[in-house]
Amino acid sequence: MTGSAAAPRGPGARLVGRRDEIAHIDELTGAARAGRGGALVLLGEAGMGKTALLEHARTAGGLRTVRASGAQYEGELPFAALHHLCAPLLPRLAQLPAEHAETLRNTFGLGAEAADVFRIGLAALALLSSAARERPLLCLIDDAQWLDKASLKVLAFLARRVAGEPVALLFAVRGPSASGELDELPGLLLGGLSDTDARTLLSAPSHVTLDARVREQIVAEAGGNPLALLELPRAGGFAPPDTASVPTRIERGYRSRLVGLPEGARLLLTVASADPTGDPGLLWPAAGRLGIDLEEAGAAATATGLIDFGTRVRFCHPLARSAVYRAADARLCRLAHRVLAEVTDPAADPDRRARHRAQACTGPDEEVAAELERSAARASSRGGTAAAAAFLERAAALSPGAGERAERTLTAVRAHADAGAVDAAARLLTTVEDAAPDTGRQARVDLLRGRLAFLRRTDERGPAFVLRAARHLADLDPERSRDCFLTRWR
Repeated sequence: MTGSAAAPRGPGARLVGRRDEIAHIDELTGAARAGRGGALVLLGEAGMGKTALLEHARTAGGLRTVRASGAQYEGELPFAALHHLCAPLLPRLAQLPAEHAETLRNTFGLGAEAADVFRIGLAALALLSSAARERPLLCLIDDAQWLDKASLKVLAFLARRVAGEPVALLFAVRGPSASGELDELPGLLLGGLSDTDARTLLSAPSHVTLDARVREQIVAEAGGNPLALLELPRAGGFAPPDTASVPTRIERGYRSRLVGLPEGARLLLTVASADPTGDPGLLWPAAGRLGIDLEEAGAAATATGLIDFGTRVRFCHPLARSAVYRAADARLCRLAHRVLAEVTDPAADPDRRARHRAQACTGPDEEVAAELERSAARASSRGGTAAAAAFLERAAALSPGAGERAERTLTAVRAHADAGAVDAAARLLTTVEDAAPDTGRQARVDLLRGRLAFLRRTDERGPAFVLRAARHLADLDPERSRDCFLTRWR
């Protein structure tokens, strides 16, 4: 969709154009106020103004807003995004039917038993509907391309079932098409601005002053990307000509703002970038452990325009978070994750703590590997098969002994296969094939190779792998060997 303008980001920023998109969003929020639910997916490359449109939706009167955001570093935490969305509503659990309340407690790690995605979806729908009876509800989900898979399934389930409730769901997805689960929902593709709109944006009073020739070169190089129009002049992105992608150049511009920052401010920004929750209750204690002067460092970090320290810690754009994290050297990133692990409650959030501990490791660590293995078990019990695979793969990498490493790798391969990630499973399996000297483990390797061949459907070697596994197991486990022979001939 082209020909309409986007807006600068930030509090109080006024959208310049995007008339068609605004009309669709206003229709969605208006319907929710009238008691008719619905969903809409905004699609576009980084910087196209998706988050600005979410902010426009938030200003619609008469709606209560709850938010969630996908994070690059949280894809292995099942239901992390769903928890962020529902957290403000959890005090209402007591008003739900007991079964729904218990399902959500278990899903968010507050109980012991797991539930399937369907039951979790029904329970989440009951929670949203309960809140919406007091006031129509708007759910804003930004960066949906990074949602953990478990949350994505539940949110897609909700989007298909809110028609009879005063609930609206608005997603923003980076990319030309939605991530699988969202494909069937109504969508709007955000195109670049026209040259006229781009010049209007560059001429805004809040923008840097540009002479006409420079302005025209920026218009040509930005390709209609609103964020590029705002950031390239600050980054010197118009000279010399640059063939890098617009998002890459924007990120480079964000990194340029770090030059000359005091060490404390850079360290504070790095810790903030390593914690996608944006929880000040984690950031400030972590920064305190590092001896950072919070007043001085916070002021310097805020002055860059990259971050806002409020009730939530927010970067001005996901590319800004990425730029800060990538700009830090490995030692600094490990330090940030170490202090975040230290201030994360092991009882309330054991999986996020395990992830931070793993990121802080400089080498094999059996204690952390075992903690990741427990996180994988929890993820699997809550339906997060893909998350379990990610935890197990990292646990294998941190295993000091060859035997433990091979066992955890094989378990991770099986989890990847269960999640349908055949290529990831096959890649990981190659790392253990040569390290499987004993007959039993070799049989497991062959069985997994056979299973992956069957899953690919185009690989005809499946029966041969299963037959070889049967022969390996003939003396070790005759009954299982027989099952393999039967599988071979089915």
